[in-house]
Amino acid sequence: MRPAADRLAELLNLFTAGPLPVRLRAWDGSEAGPAEAPLVVLRSPGALRRLLWQPNELGLAEAYITGDLDVDGDLGTALSRAGRAVRDQGRTRPGPAALAAAVGLAAGLGVAGPPPRRPDGRARLTGRLHSSSRDRAAISHHYDVSNDFYALLLDESMAYSCAYWTRPADSTYGLADAQRDKLELICRKLGLRPGDRLLDVGCGWGSLAMHAARHRKVRVTAVTLSREQCDFVAARAAREGVADLVEVQLRHWRHIDGGGYDAATAIEMGEHVGDSEYPAFAALLHDALRPEGRLLVQQMSRGADAPGGGAFIETYIAPDMHMRPVGQTTDLLEAAGLEVRFVESLREHYAVTIDAWRARLEDHWPKVEDLVGEITGRVWRLYLAGASLAFAERRMGVDQILSVRPSREGGSAMPPTPAGWYATAEPS
Repeated sequence: MRPAADRLAELLNLFTAGPLPVRLRAWDGSEAGPAEAPLVVLRSPGALRRLLWQPNELGLAEAYITGDLDVDGDLGTALSRAGRAVRDQGRTRPGPAALAAAVGLAAGLGVAGPPPRRPDGRARLTGRLHSSSRDRAAISHHYDVSNDFYALLLDESMAYSCAYWTRPADSTYGLADAQRDKLELICRKLGLRPGDRLLDVGCGWGSLAMHAARHRKVRVTAVTLSREQCDFVAARAAREGVADLVEVQLRHWRHIDGGGYDAATAIEMGEHVGDSEYPAFAALLHDALRPEGRLLVQQMSRGADAPGGGAFIETYIAPDMHMRPVGQTTDLLEAAGLEVRFVESLREHYAVTIDAWRARLEDHWPKVEDLVGEITGRVWRLYLAGASLAFAERRMGVDQILSVRPSREGGSAMPPTPAGWYATAEPS
């Protein structure tokens, strides 16, 4: 009988362009494919059974999550090579004869059988899309994994958003430095001064709130829909001596009240708002600001022809997430009465940031397994590897969009140039 790896290679060649993008090792120990390529290990026919029942991204992801399929070497490199081959083949999809041959090969490999059990960790949301209760459940699924888990993944500021790398990473400049530079850049773009009032919508674990309070003496209203984050930020503000400057509120963005803020931020929170709800979100941010108050939105975007998150991310990581091309977001902000003044792409910065998170995940792998289990750990390993590629390959982007609420007379109080935002001096 032919080795399983040879038959697997023949099967995959029906769906990829050119030579195999990876080397295969089958459950019988046989191997096929280029010797220098990343090694993909199929531990049992169960990996193919998952693809038989879910012949898409989700079936492949769940084969990896369960360990039916593994990668010996860098996961990101394997995903990049395989994804490129599948996309190239997509221009000439296999015809009926090729599909019939694929069914015969799969049957000969022993993949027939009932659908495999789905791994734990899928989001299970109910109710109307983007209702307050459903949004709360979606946020909890993503952000309430464990504060201790995120502490392993992130730097000490607990900033869970794209950093700003002012120079290449080395032994003297790393993730914590790049996150500090991002937080300071936001404060500079907003022109924050002592005594100003800042509304931070989707405050995460308080990285921006703490930075603005500590270094700019700003009064911050920090809003989150996550109970774990709310409790964490309140305790952190007390611990860091800025409880008199930071008020944290557990509420949905729809229920934010008050106005007259000098500045507002939504740092990678707008992706959770939803498409039909975004006009109301933009209007609320406009109304929360005083005239000449500034808004900074840092938000992920997708390419004009790219899908954005995808089935795996929406099922296991960030359910109900919505991304759009950056130009559509600026249109929505201006429709709400804001004037967009400056858009800065941080796309390449995000690939570097995510790779730093990936390195921390691997460095702390035994602790990750102890905290959240192997299945969740593998979900995050796959998520981070895929997300880094999405930004590097321009399927996703991330942008800082600075807007202002003009005065009745059209005033903006903006500086004549952005040169001062990029000064090299660190915050005092």
